[in-house]
Amino acid sequence: MSAPARDVVIAGGGPGGMLLGYLLARAGIEVTVLESRSDFDRDFRGDSLHPYTLELLDRLGLAEGLLRLDHFKARSFRFHTPKATFSVAGYDRLDTPFNYIALMPQVRFLDYLAAQARCLRSFSLEMGAKVTGLITDGPGRVTGVRHRGGEISCSLVVGADGRFSTVRRLADLPARSLGATTDILWFRLPRRAGDPPDADLDLYYGPESYVGVLGGVHDWQVGYSVAKGTFPRLREQGVAPIRDFVRLHIPWLADRADLLTDFAQTTLLSVDISRVDSWYRPGLLLLGDAAHVISPVGGNGILMAVQDAVAAANRLVPSFREGGPGLGDLAAVQQDRLPAVKKVQAQQVRVERSSARARAKGRSGAPPAFLRWLFAVPALRTRGARDNAYGPYPPHLDEAVLRACREREPR
Repeated sequence: MSAPARDVVIAGGGPGGMLLGYLLARAGIEVTVLESRSDFDRDFRGDSLHPYTLELLDRLGLAEGLLRLDHFKARSFRFHTPKATFSVAGYDRLDTPFNYIALMPQVRFLDYLAAQARCLRSFSLEMGAKVTGLITDGPGRVTGVRHRGGEISCSLVVGADGRFSTVRRLADLPARSLGATTDILWFRLPRRAGDPPDADLDLYYGPESYVGVLGGVHDWQVGYSVAKGTFPRLREQGVAPIRDFVRLHIPWLADRADLLTDFAQTTLLSVDISRVDSWYRPGLLLLGDAAHVISPVGGNGILMAVQDAVAAANRLVPSFREGGPGLGDLAAVQQDRLPAVKKVQAQQVRVERSSARARAKGRSGAPPAFLRWLFAVPALRTRGARDNAYGPYPPHLDEAVLRACREREPR
């Protein structure tokens, strides 16, 4: 049975899809978000809310309530090499009330955003509603979606359904790989009272691998790097080499390394860097990982998705007030975001290639020791923090869109 027509249907209830749905609904646009899962309660690895995101939420009146939820304030990003330890980003030096990265389980962020969006009359969220098809008219314009449970006709379908996007596949908009050479094996270890108070976002380099450690309220997320495609061989060796790495290179976690006993406690993240050449076709737009997959280097996957949502809202809100978005409006969203996406992905490709060359020589790819002296300059740590906190060419929510949102604040 067909649901009532909507202005926009967004496939994917991740940060980008939920935020775009909220912004459009607050501007009075009829939006339905379709989330394929029955709830958000799963183990995400993207838990980083950057100062850009927190400032945006503050402008929308959402930051105060969000930050009442448990979160960990990361104020620095450090490298630990065999020769030196140094910070490359000091977020506490930024001129903002949110001079930190808030590490919060993504499920909490999404549950909070969904609760706020449900207060809006023009917003609806359907869980367990996996998209199974696109509805098109004769010339090939997308006019709606089929999903488990029915059909919805709409003026625009937004695919925000992640790196394995069903909407992207159905729309025949293939992603082009830019080259990734590393996979990350994630697991958790508990936080204890005596842990270093300055451990926030840290990379620890060994002879052939590196480990990322992300702080949390109750535990640490630990990511062990492996060459792409070598996980089956690692699995045959068991978790002992990973425990040994932790004991040797992260001594303050050595007392709980034995808690990692089996690969069932781990999650393999297959790192990818890819991009769709065209993010749109008539009646359809791709955003976030559906349009461009970002590697976990820098922890800015959520940031890029949020900024995509802002750029899309800036274009879509006025276009709906003038009768609905045309192909030029959709193309403009990609044009607005492509320079930033290209810059971030180019940086990540360089890191991946450098890591591959280092592994071929039996090294981990640790940054050179002279960077310790370079980043001893406070201004460079501030610049590093600003670059990561806001990303390149950060979009600002247009005042006209913000005014439209204020006109329809939740009751």
